[in-house]
Amino acid sequence: MNVNLQKYANLNICVAVSGGRDSMALLHYLHAHASEYNITLTALNCDHRMRETSARDSAFVADYCERAGIPLSRYVADIKLDDEGAARSWRLLKCYLEEAKKCDCVATAHHLDDNAETVLFNLARGSGLNGMEGITDIDLPAFANKPFKLIRPLIACPRAEIDEYVAANSIPYVDDETNFKTDYTRNKIRHNVLPALEQAVPGAARAIYRFSRLAAEDEEYFERQAESLLSSRKPYGDYIAHCEEKVIFRRAALRIIADWHQKEDYTSEQLERLYNLQFAENGKRFEFLNLAAFKEQGRICIVDDELFHYENEGTPYEDVYRQHAMEYCGQVVTVCFDYELDDYMKDVVQHCYPEITFKVLRYDGGKIPKDAVVRFMRAGDKFTKFGGGTKSLGDWFTDRKIPVRLRKSIPLLCDGNDVLIVFGAEISDKVKVDGDTKDVMCAIAADYGKI
Repeated sequence: MNVNLQKYANLNICVAVSGGRDSMALLHYLHAHASEYNITLTALNCDHRMRETSARDSAFVADYCERAGIPLSRYVADIKLDDEGAARSWRLLKCYLEEAKKCDCVATAHHLDDNAETVLFNLARGSGLNGMEGITDIDLPAFANKPFKLIRPLIACPRAEIDEYVAANSIPYVDDETNFKTDYTRNKIRHNVLPALEQAVPGAARAIYRFSRLAAEDEEYFERQAESLLSSRKPYGDYIAHCEEKVIFRRAALRIIADWHQKEDYTSEQLERLYNLQFAENGKRFEFLNLAAFKEQGRICIVDDELFHYENEGTPYEDVYRQHAMEYCGQVVTVCFDYELDDYMKDVVQHCYPEITFKVLRYDGGKIPKDAVVRFMRAGDKFTKFGGGTKSLGDWFTDRKIPVRLRKSIPLLCDGNDVLIVFGAEISDKVKVDGDTKDVMCAIAADYGKI
């Protein structure tokens, strides 16, 4: 068989074994060459309980591994799984990731013909370039919390070569009877479409394999380009740098959507509007999928739409001060005495919110009216800049280049419409520390100039 094991040398590999012809061939081949490539070999078997014969197959695998001296982990689904999608999710999230605690990778027996079936299936469904990659090794470090892969050592081997290897080595196996049914789309492609294609174009499966590897290389390049456009300062926004290449921009946008939603419920129209938003005026906004997208200088920012629907009744300043409140409607905001600052920042603020860059503003606590409140921006708010000069709060935000998307979510300390502190940005001249100040206080919030 055409198997390149050099790239898997020195790894701890766990083989997913169903008992079928392909997985038994893979297990036998890796076992025969393990010492040559310094591979530590184990196996796992997953009983989905989808077939009456599944327990029989699992017992067959266990017997083979015991006789061969291959350590085996066995998994049985708590309930009978209804379909292939549920079975795949269970294998990955329950079985494979459990084994990830003990191994470097899980090997599956997908082969060249499986790859051709996948490419043809995705092509028929109208998939983009990523669907043309076929079946590849996959990095899953985020799921496993460590370096971890799904590997496919047999992916360059056609089914005929595997059959020859099984026969030549007298490898026992069991048949999954569902593989021979043609009421599944993939089985129709396997038993009807691919043989007809091979008859019409000999070597079609190998040609599809070469095409899929080229597509995978192109896809990797496009993904790198998309990655270079992205930056993030959650929960205040994910950013896409300006990019007129639509194919790259769309990929970057999809990365963000998947990150927020973990599902593909977007439309082509929404992606088109996101792309066109780049060419709109700064501050223009587009809402979709419970997200809000804003055009800013040289970029698009996408945030959770909830950021703009806070209650705006206000919290009495005395409550914030007495309780050292750490959040106001989801925004980090607190006050403390100046002499408490170092310990407070280390033990409370930075400990609770290590991912946030904070800004500390010192002010005269004695100049804060008793009926002052912490709230968000309202019509008519005005701000007396540090050093003098009063402007509408909106104009002051514009002068400071505070993004429009943030303005209604920045906590303010207000006396009526008079803004005394813009948390995370600046204090009013009316509450500055001077020679008569008795209580120097600190207002602590996210640094809105660095978001």
